[in-house]
Amino acid sequence: MAGITDNAFRTFMREMGCGVIITELVSAYGIEYRSQRTLDLMKYAEIQRPLGVQIFGEEGEILAKAAQYVESTGADFVDINLGCPVPKVVKKGAGSALLRDPLALQKILTQVKNRIKIPLTIKIRTGWCDKTINTLDIVNAAADAGVTWVAIHGRTRAQGYSGLANWDLIKEVKSKSPIPIIGNGDIQSPAKAVQRLKESGCDGVMIGRGCLKNPWIFQQAQEILNSGKEIPSIKRDFNQSLFRLKRLTEERKDERYSLLTMKKFTSWFSAGYPGSQNFRKSLFQATKPEEILSLAQNYFSQLDIAAQLDTSHEAFLMGGHG
Repeated sequence: MAGITDNAFRTFMREMGCGVIITELVSAYGIEYRSQRTLDLMKYAEIQRPLGVQIFGEEGEILAKAAQYVESTGADFVDINLGCPVPKVVKKGAGSALLRDPLALQKILTQVKNRIKIPLTIKIRTGWCDKTINTLDIVNAAADAGVTWVAIHGRTRAQGYSGLANWDLIKEVKSKSPIPIIGNGDIQSPAKAVQRLKESGCDGVMIGRGCLKNPWIFQQAQEILNSGKEIPSIKRDFNQSLFRLKRLTEERKDERYSLLTMKKFTSWFSAGYPGSQNFRKSLFQATKPEEILSLAQNYFSQLDIAAQLDTSHEAFLMGGHG
């Protein structure tokens, strides 16, 4: 979700019912050198609480100092990204590369935790590859280091985003874990979110790409969980949501950034609907946010909003760093 979960989007997700919000991954080295671009990634609005700042890096001392800085900004918790599979992060020894040595990781996590008073959490993958799945070892190491919870994305680093998330493994690890577990991976609908929560026994589920095409997924999942309904009654109004996202973006960025954001999210909202490919082409020819709102109003008004197909396999929805 790097490049997506900026300040405006996090406020939008809070308004849409997301329970706990985490920033996009922030470089611990960027914090160390006080890079303004890095520090801007950490800016947040009070409405976003409880909010965690997710940091990444490979050196314990640098991560510990970054965590201290995060704490000084008033964030509610620090999250360390141990799931990022992209080469530019992994080749430096950060992200999912740290999963290869649970004992070394425990020392780093302990070092970080000893320097902060707020909770420390981590997000991991199931292991480096199929031959080195060590999820429970990592969870136990995290627990020994004082980590509050572990979010598990049900794929190995080698998988990237291919195949399916291994929820059977997540369930098994949860049954043996001494600390809370958050399950993550392939949650593309509110019904699936509730199903995974109940079947895995996890303390919560984490949704990433699933909210890009359906930002109501949090509210709808909560309704299903509370009422026992199979189909939520909460209706989706894409045009209203796009207008709100436009306002939030323009409050924090210039019109060019707002235009790019509107194009991205309108494209994601249209995924799975008839004629979406041609609609997306017309979007990227627009030169003003108002044009996008007009195109969206014409497009979405003709659709059966409930008939959105599963497009989780499409490449433009499969990016990310978690």
